[in-house]
Amino acid sequence: MSFISAHVLDAVAGVPAASLRITLADRDGAPIADQVTDHDGRVGDLGPDLLEPGEYAVTFATGDYFARQDRTTFFPQVTVHFTVTAGEAHYHVPLLLSAYSYTTYRGS
Repeated sequence: MSFISAHVLDAVAGVPAASLRITLADRDGAPIADQVTDHDGRVGDLGPDLLEPGEYAVTFATGDYFARQDRTTFFPQVTVHFTVTAGEAHYHVPLLLSAYSYTTYRGS
């Protein structure tokens, strides 16, 4: 299992959000990794095997995802900022998405 993983579900359509671009960046916004969700809405390997303690951000390209489906959205992107602490083995960032709302949490 990778140090950072993500999962996106389209709550309105009731399906995983496939082919949605996710970017991992450092505190200053410099990109570290960039992946696209698979058919199950997952990215199992986002970035290096380990990150130094500090602040990071995962950005989900929600606008592009909805545009490909000819659906409008209020959120052109969703960025989740989080803190990596020493001694942690894994961080999972799930996103439950609709065109006008979203929910995220620290997954397992």
